[in-house]
Amino acid sequence: MDQTAIFRPFFAMMLLPLVVWVYMYARRIPFIQQTGLTPGQLTPAELARLSPPAVSNPSDNLKNLFEIPTVFYALALYLYATSQVDAVYLATAWVFVAFRVLHSAAHCTINVVIVRFWLYCVSTLALWFMAIRGALSAMAWRQG
Repeated sequence: MDQTAIFRPFFAMMLLPLVVWVYMYARRIPFIQQTGLTPGQLTPAELARLSPPAVSNPSDNLKNLFEIPTVFYALALYLYATSQVDAVYLATAWVFVAFRVLHSAAHCTINVVIVRFWLYCVSTLALWFMAIRGALSAMAWRQG
């Protein structure tokens, strides 16, 4: 299998924070303009206090995209560096990315917690599957 195939979901995942970042500012800038607060008055704490969910949810989601996905980035690089990319890892990587995209879409718009939970759960289970499979492979490789 072409080992560079892992970089398609890798870069798709890297682009998701960009999309959420743009959406966050598309929501935040008009809100800030409407408040009439000066930059000196608009501290991070004050912005968080004043922001309605439609403004704060994209910001919260952007923060989420720098948590669990960091494991995915490291794992994808490990799989590439050790030439272990196969169809199972690739399919699972796409499941992770797809469900993270769906999670971000839900978090930034409807924000139904149970929907977000299941989308997050599926994506994270896919990632843990990849991580455990990689760890078991690394341990077997060391022993044999």
